Amino acid sequence: MLITDIVKILTDAGIEEKEANVEVKLFLEHFANYGVADIIMGKKLTQDKLKIVEEKAKYRASTRQPIQYILGEADFMGEKFIVNPSVLIPRDETEILVRKAIEIIQKEGFKNILDMCTGSGCIACMIAKNTSATVIGSDISVEAIEVAFKNMEKMGLYNRALFRKSDLFSMIREDEKFDMIVSNPPYIPISEKKSIQKEVTYEPDLALYTKDEKGLEFYEKIIAQAPKYLNAGGYLLFELGIGESHDVAELMDNAGFKSIQVIKDLANIDRVILGKLI
Repeated sequence: MLITDIVKILTDAGIEEKEANVEVKLFLEHFANYGVADIIMGKKLTQDKLKIVEEKAKYRASTRQPIQYILGEADFMGEKFIVNPSVLIPRDETEILVRKAIEIIQKEGFKNILDMCTGSGCIACMIAKNTSATVIGSDISVEAIEVAFKNMEKMGLYNRALFRKSDLFSMIREDEKFDMIVSNPPYIPISEKKSIQKEVTYEPDLALYTKDEKGLEFYEKIIAQAPKYLNAGGYLLFELGIGESHDVAELMDNAGFKSIQVIKDLANIDRVILGKLI
């Protein structure tokens, strides 16, 4: 068994060759402790370790479970976050949301941030790591909160990133005021579930799907209540689903948010929206 044979296991299952090569590299590093430096030095990989990697590749190929769940971790903004099927896998697009939030927090000197629908805690943790703000991450899922807490501990963000079980604002006290609310909420209409990519079916429905046909359910709920919990001059930021920017902007405008801005991702898709409460 050669490394090229393991790559072929994945490509034969329909995984693109470039992606398959990256995944085998990740399997080798994680399960065989064998990286680029070992290749350069001509270090040989034992057949026992190759066998482990082969088994993981076969499992990935047969189930199409995301590699991040098999590894138990996902890369996000230079950090490795613990993930499992209780939480969404952090995506590159979410980095746009986090970087914009950090930029505003640093510029305005904000101190109190709420990350709603926190999932793995990747947004809350990266904001806490890169600013002097304290971030509360909330989520309806107890399992997600447990993962987020582990990531906070792993990064040493005690008393900087805090986590709370809450169905949106249900466990946020009315006397708690925030300088910013940031959220990557569920935004895929449930009707699209039947046509979703196989890998995505492993991710939690709670974090993905809305009950309405336009994917606006959680934007509507959060926007309606956000002004009550934001300080004057505070910001509301969302990650957007495809084609949702116009509707979300209208909802924010009707709720009293000003200076509404939409930011595109590298594919020229409207990906982040933000507004300021005057």
